[in-house]
Amino acid sequence: MKKEILIDRNSMNIENHRVIQIKNVVCQRCKRSVREILTTLKIPFKRVSLGEAELERSLSDFEFTLFQEELRKVGFELIFEKNERLVNQIKSIIIARVYKEEDFGKQKISDLLTSRLHYDYSHLTHIFTKLEGKNIQKFYSEVKIERIKELLEYNELTVLEIAHETGYSSATYLSTHFKKATGVTPSDYKNKEEKRKTDLNRF
Repeated sequence: MKKEILIDRNSMNIENHRVIQIKNVVCQRCKRSVREILTTLKIPFKRVSLGEAELERSLSDFEFTLFQEELRKVGFELIFEKNERLVNQIKSIIIARVYKEEDFGKQKISDLLTSRLHYDYSHLTHIFTKLEGKNIQKFYSEVKIERIKELLEYNELTVLEIAHETGYSSATYLSTHFKKATGVTPSDYKNKEEKRKTDLNRF
């Protein structure tokens, strides 16, 4: 049963936490939409990043309700339960890593998540699997496949260049992984007449 989006602001402890987790903010367009909402509502903010917004001050009850309503209109949702917020952070970090929203260096995904979120990886993957029905590595692989599809559709890079862009050691390794996940080779996918638009919101 889907949770009611208009929630009790106290359940988020928003007076003490000005970093608000927002579900489905997974791309540049999404971030722009949240910034526009905050600007329109005249709510001052420091930043909007994947999956969250950092406000400059606490919200009044009226502002809080308006913000929720405007987010809902464009398909976003505030996240308030502790484990759901943690899963949202995991997803945001992984998407930022794959899409190079930030420079994370060459850390393994497990080390990256542990250093950013300050939990043991075993705890993170337990919570993630419990809520999502898949483990973190599975999600990471799915996001990488979506990124590969997107780059193939742009038709600007070779498969080898895409492999380097997405962290694969070779074009062969990428091709093997891609075919296992999709049933077709990168070349076959690239030549398809109809291509599916990447939709990260499904994650």
